[in-house]
Amino acid sequence: MPSSVSLYQFNDAANGKCQSTAKDLTSLMLAASKDRPTAKKANHHDRLLYIYTSGTTGTSSSVLPFIILAKFRQDDIFYTPLPLYHTAGGIMNAGQAILFGATVVIRKKFSASGYFPDCQKYKCTVAQYIGEMCRYVLATPPSPSDKAHQIRLVFGNGLRPQIWPQFVERFKIPRVAEFYGATEGNANIVNIDNTVGAIGFVSRIIPQVYPISIIRADPATGEPIRGRNGLCQLCKPNEPGVFIGKIIEGNPSRAFLGYVDKAASEKKIVRDIFKKGDSAFLSGDLLTADERGNLYFKDRTGDTFRWKGENVSTSEVEAQVSNVAGYRDAVVFGVEIPNLEGRAGMAAILDPERTVDLKALADGLRKALPTYARPLFVRLLVKVDMTGTFKLKKLDLQNEGFNPEIVTDPLYYLTSKGQYEELTMDAYAKICSGEIRF
Repeated sequence: MPSSVSLYQFNDAANGKCQSTAKDLTSLMLAASKDRPTAKKANHHDRLLYIYTSGTTGTSSSVLPFIILAKFRQDDIFYTPLPLYHTAGGIMNAGQAILFGATVVIRKKFSASGYFPDCQKYKCTVAQYIGEMCRYVLATPPSPSDKAHQIRLVFGNGLRPQIWPQFVERFKIPRVAEFYGATEGNANIVNIDNTVGAIGFVSRIIPQVYPISIIRADPATGEPIRGRNGLCQLCKPNEPGVFIGKIIEGNPSRAFLGYVDKAASEKKIVRDIFKKGDSAFLSGDLLTADERGNLYFKDRTGDTFRWKGENVSTSEVEAQVSNVAGYRDAVVFGVEIPNLEGRAGMAAILDPERTVDLKALADGLRKALPTYARPLFVRLLVKVDMTGTFKLKKLDLQNEGFNPEIVTDPLYYLTSKGQYEELTMDAYAKICSGEIRF
């Protein structure tokens, strides 16, 4: 990658000037040669572009197969409120206009209350979502526009199983195409048969049809767990493991192109999987597959923490906390308690108006989650940081933990009576000393 970047902009229509840090793109284009450039014959090993990715779940490498499987049509009218710098909005959606001449309706900024009214107004037939978007739309008050649209399909990734049925029923959605993949990955999957919560399907009868697998791995690090022979082990039905895509030499659709940083690329490759010398792209995501072959997203490796001898999936707990708290933003993470093994669950909930009913929260989570997965600490947030694609940030919250001297937001802990009470400095000291036990 170049060490410096030049900025370009069109002339300012008002004064014909451009910023001192930019170059006038109009002048450069007019001065450019009109002769056809000469170039060597391209092949699939040539670099086409660089994609900036945070490493979170997304997709770009299997666009055409997804289009075929999702059954997009040239006469569809697509709706997206996603930023076009993200491959989901810029390729999966806006790309339909470039490749097939379909109509694409683009909203500059996502609006939960405007999502289906927009679809109704512009007669959209396919709508896109990502991350927590569906939950925000579901949290809006009921409206006549909920079902007064022509949407035949919604597609994207991040529709949680815990709200999938409610979303489909309320907004009268005939079909959901939930897809999964990594921007830099070599394998993508899609749910094409409306199985609630699934992100794809790979037959258990003939798994070799698509070269992906779920292997046993440490949920905290994603490191494959190997057998006595030094090879990886396939997960059994409903057993969480890390998703891998087999790298096949000479097959461009199964290649792993990697990152500009070669060392970072090597970390995403696992070798000697099922035989000596083979290799695969290591996604870093934990998935499960049921007896039939339906695949379900479990969590990101590292987001799972261990408490009371059990692995706790933060994404599953976040979904339940959000549902019980009225579809509010919620992040869940593990925090350390002195002299105790593992990490205790903590939930941070967006509640600037202080309207969360803590008793109802405790009662609801008791019904929805096993004992080991219930958050022992709750923090009510005034605001929450999010990425541009509606993924919640949690690292700073995790680092601050549950210390009332550090955290200025209201804090609560789960008492032996099963209710959340204010976490005072006295209670904090007793928890740290072991006087209050969990």
